[in-house]
Amino acid sequence: MANQHRKTIFTTIAIDSETNKLVEKICKRYSLKKGEVVKLAFVYLDKASINPSETPESTKAELRKINKRQDDLIRFIRHYEEEQLNPMIRTSHSITTKFDTISKGLVDSLAENIQDNRNILAKLSEVIGNSFKSQNDVLNNHANAINSLSKIFKQGNKKIEQIIYLYIELSNCGVMDSKKKENLKSQITNLINSQ
Repeated sequence: MANQHRKTIFTTIAIDSETNKLVEKICKRYSLKKGEVVKLAFVYLDKASINPSETPESTKAELRKINKRQDDLIRFIRHYEEEQLNPMIRTSHSITTKFDTISKGLVDSLAENIQDNRNILAKLSEVIGNSFKSQNDVLNNHANAINSLSKIFKQGNKKIEQIIYLYIELSNCGVMDSKKKENLKSQITNLINSQ
């Protein structure tokens, strides 16, 4: 009963003695039967889409094709680098340079403003000390001046922190984030121009 399910029909093929020797050699090398060698060979030819009637191409021709493909890839990579990557790097460097220049200018301006405010505060306290006779009035005026200058410093520092944060965001933007860049630039301009 078990043999009834395994009814495989075998056929024969005619091959010359030279081909038979080649088949036997492959059978011995890989420990296969002749039928298995023939079956595997035909499956391989079918999967690889190889036409057995065509002569195989030489290894040198195949290597030339591979080298040509590699050269094409290298040309593409170089072209992409020249057209895309180098402009991105130049733009990024330009943004970084502008950011450095602006931040140095802001730091210098802030230091100058602080020194001017210190000078004004020193002059103000001298004038207040000379102008008013009572100690109570002098202390009240100093406290008011210090509070207003403190608010100005806090507002200025907060404004500078916002500007620096926006410049950091701007420098982190990719080349393709033009909308975000324009938005950040307009925010920076608004902060700089606001009182």
